[in-house]
Amino acid sequence: MRAVRYHEYGDPSVLAVETVDRPEPRGDELLIEVAAAAVNPVDTYFRTGTYTPAGLPMIPGADVAGTVAAVGPDVSKFEPGDRVFGTGLGRDRQGTYAEFAVGPETHFAELPPDIDFDSGAAIALVGVTAWRALVHHAGLEPAETCLIHGGGGGVGHVAVQLAAATGAEVIATGRPAIHDELSALGADHTLDYARDDLADAVIEAGRPAVILDHRLDEYLQFDAEVARVGTRVVGIGNTEPEAGFGNVAAARATDLELVLMSMFNTPRFGPVLDRLGTLMQAGEIRPRIARTYDLSDAATAQRAVLSDQFLGKLVVEP
Repeated sequence: MRAVRYHEYGDPSVLAVETVDRPEPRGDELLIEVAAAAVNPVDTYFRTGTYTPAGLPMIPGADVAGTVAAVGPDVSKFEPGDRVFGTGLGRDRQGTYAEFAVGPETHFAELPPDIDFDSGAAIALVGVTAWRALVHHAGLEPAETCLIHGGGGGVGHVAVQLAAATGAEVIATGRPAIHDELSALGADHTLDYARDDLADAVIEAGRPAVILDHRLDEYLQFDAEVARVGTRVVGIGNTEPEAGFGNVAAARATDLELVLMSMFNTPRFGPVLDRLGTLMQAGEIRPRIARTYDLSDAATAQRAVLSDQFLGKLVVEP
């Protein structure tokens, strides 16, 4: 099969399309004929060695959607021919930028018949992240106000839709050029993240009970300033390793709750993916596909996921 691999850590130029042996499913594993694999920033962290992958050479990619080609002897939920989508790969095992990929059946769910493969791959990692952050960790409830930093990002644009589906009042930040799209996704208030009076604007819209923060090194103190008493902040990312409060008293004054999370720590991917599939089928959530790439353009896609401005997700189609 054709697969993208890197044999050493480095910039995107280390990625190359190679012909490798097709994997065989063992135990509880599924062999997936890959129709689509989403591109995520975390893919680049493994490529650079910032995060440690399973080993070298390595196939990148955490997300996948496609058709079950074969199953291991311990698989009970799926059979060949099933349409599935999954995530959580590309860390402790080979990833999904390939014509075939394997993973445990616990990492997959059935892809609803009306949902295309690109959407299945695009929503998997970011959808599970948004669900774990807003539903599991924050316990977001109807009518609560929810602030989502970076509403146009991969996680952010799904989180806006998920929060809206729960009946929350949604505040989303993003570039003015995407404000109309954020409103269409379900944001009740759209704010330019670059405005000088952003904190005042958030407070005017309504002090949030829940905050989804994708850049803790930039916004942690800001979160404390706009919070109400008991606000739950869930941190899902940062661009610098250091983050802290410039004024700890402001955070203490609100009884601020802070949870730091990683999607890879999700105990069971399948049940969350099942619910995301139901919401997609109902039209409540649908990921936006900004661009698609061939395997041969994987390096371009990984550059774009970190440097380009776009709303939604990038997808590789083998």
